[in-house]
Amino acid sequence: MGGGGGGGASERSDPLLPTKREGGEDDDAGASAFHEFSGASFAGAVFNLSTTIVGAGIMALPATMKVLGLVLGLVMIVLAALLTDASIELLVRFSRAVGARSYGAAMGDAFGWWGRRLLQVCVVINNVGVMIVYMIIIGDVLSGTTSGGEHHYGVLEGWFGVHWWNGRFFVLLVTTLFIFTPLACLKRIDSLSYTSTISVALAVVFVIITAGIAIVKLIGGQIPMPKLFPAVPDLASVWELFTAVPVLVTAYVCHYNVHPINNELKDSSQIKPIVHTSLTLCSTIYITTSFFGYLLFGESTLSDVLSNFDSNLGIPYSSVLNDAVRVSYAVHLMLVFPMIFHALRLNLDGLLFTSARPLSSDNRRFGIMTAVLLLVIFGSANFIPSIWDAFQFTGATAAVCIAFIFPAAITLRDPQGIAKKWDKILAVFMIVLAVVSNVVAVYSDAYKMFHKKSAPSKA
Repeated sequence: MGGGGGGGASERSDPLLPTKREGGEDDDAGASAFHEFSGASFAGAVFNLSTTIVGAGIMALPATMKVLGLVLGLVMIVLAALLTDASIELLVRFSRAVGARSYGAAMGDAFGWWGRRLLQVCVVINNVGVMIVYMIIIGDVLSGTTSGGEHHYGVLEGWFGVHWWNGRFFVLLVTTLFIFTPLACLKRIDSLSYTSTISVALAVVFVIITAGIAIVKLIGGQIPMPKLFPAVPDLASVWELFTAVPVLVTAYVCHYNVHPINNELKDSSQIKPIVHTSLTLCSTIYITTSFFGYLLFGESTLSDVLSNFDSNLGIPYSSVLNDAVRVSYAVHLMLVFPMIFHALRLNLDGLLFTSARPLSSDNRRFGIMTAVLLLVIFGSANFIPSIWDAFQFTGATAAVCIAFIFPAAITLRDPQGIAKKWDKILAVFMIVLAVVSNVVAVYSDAYKMFHKKSAPSKA
């Protein structure tokens, strides 16, 4: 499994996203555990990488259309995919040049101990943010959400009415205690590997249902003309356009899983077409979801589009379709959650306990770390108002570093002297674009946040 898990002191510094085994074994033990493994298939690798890409980000993309307009929004989705492809290509090429079998090893070769640690910090921040988003979406789906003074009912509220036991806090508490905790306590994630295919299948189901509803309503003349281009009446609205950038960046982050997938392949030269295929598949899903989601709900599109599926859609079997879309995706997120949590726990352990024995053999440390992380994620999900805010933070910080800044920095550092002139130009472009757009996005988001707080006092 290469740099996926790592258990010894030397390998603990590389605990990025492991795909099958807990990093409790050293390299020899890990190798013997997989002596019968003949290599991952092309299709399996595509589904694994696609699952890494298509997570909760898909639910925030229709809201980017509301900010950017359909034309600019769809162009930005394609541009983000192309830049992601370029950054992964640079990362893989420079990793091969130094024999690095993990993202952490590549960063360590270019920037030493601090580079490796910085990457781990970013993966921890990114994964915590992603899991907070997962929990917020589950809360939105089951218990509803309030936006702009309007309450969008959750599935449980729709079925049983409003009660204390189907309120957001209690539902998330029960979900955390009885679903996330048992799954997060599994030391190996082999049994969860089948969720990859299910993940992509559920995303496709979501797209098909959304597209079908939108097309039926479009034929019936029930959908008004959507906004094609962003409205920019003043400078503040120009800055607001940049708030969509972190969401787009977060939607494509999969770099920390490229090395483990590459290490499993029968033929490592397949990684390039695997990345192309995965990005094409995911971009198609993203474009279709964004287009039909925004077409369906227009300016009423919420930051979590699943929350829009709470009312009569104006077609037969509306309530059944609403519940099917929301429940299936909520269950999917519940099953994917422990996979992301597993990588988070390994990375955090590698940061805090660099010379300790493997986490899998220390039940006390394992239990305390699991409990603290779940508590932090649960608490954050109850206090962060929407997935847009969570994406703003992780997308503008950790995700943009993992996806663009670090691969570009490795290219510019070029310890092996293999970078071409175009590589360095592309690397500089990525860094400038990432830094400028995300600084503006954070500024715009902070400005809006403080403006909203100060507005009532002026009234």
